[in-house]
Amino acid sequence: MVEDGASAVSSLVKPKDFLSLLWESLREQFNNPTSIPTHSCPLSPDLIRNEVECLKADFNRRIKEVLFNSLFSAYYVAFLPLCFVKSTQYYDMRWSCEHLIMVWINAFVMLTTQLLPPKYCDLLHRSAAHLGKWQKLEHGSYSNAPQHIWSENTIWPQGVLVRRSRCLYKAVGPYNVAVPSDVSHARFYFLFHRPLRLLNLLILIEGSVVCYQLYSLLRSEKWNHTLSMALILFCNYYVLFKLLRDRIVLGRAYSYPLNNYGLKAH
Repeated sequence: MVEDGASAVSSLVKPKDFLSLLWESLREQFNNPTSIPTHSCPLSPDLIRNEVECLKADFNRRIKEVLFNSLFSAYYVAFLPLCFVKSTQYYDMRWSCEHLIMVWINAFVMLTTQLLPPKYCDLLHRSAAHLGKWQKLEHGSYSNAPQHIWSENTIWPQGVLVRRSRCLYKAVGPYNVAVPSDVSHARFYFLFHRPLRLLNLLILIEGSVVCYQLYSLLRSEKWNHTLSMALILFCNYYVLFKLLRDRIVLGRAYSYPLNNYGLKAH
């Protein structure tokens, strides 16, 4: 009786195998994708700055997730197997290091395209357009031009001159509600005021990886190197195709000037 109860309990707490856990993780990931924040085009400068702060925190969280998961994948796929190699066995150290770097870069680009889709990048671009940017000017410049005292409750138009903390600033963006001395606001505007900047960077990285892998494939002499490189190339072809497709579509969409972001400078 006791043995039957123990066997029943052990069957209930039996650990799942790796494939079952992997399947559950993939199913949960596809059924519950990462939600994208909404953009409501706020009319208040305080609401715009608060939205930017929330988007900065969300973007940093996504980048940390990309870095962690890409390093995690490279560690288990390319580095950990080397730790179990016996001292009597030989393996190509240069090829192993190259394979480790390629796996990490490929995982980084794939995760970035998944966690930073075009819709999310467009959201960051619109928020950066609302935020604006200030350019610090030297003392004595624009001395004859009209200058204003910066106010946090004002949406400043492009080209206006304001003073804050004894410094002179010039409005750069079409609408400007950023704090002139806040470096994080200037960094946010620099990264996202051009909607295709991040996509172009990913295309450059992925294109460089594909070209290098094609070169390595042509000069490889061992069958295992050729097979490994060919399998990785098939994945990279799809990622590069997806990036180029998004670049062409978004490039045509953003080619039409849209100067009205739902704000009025006053």
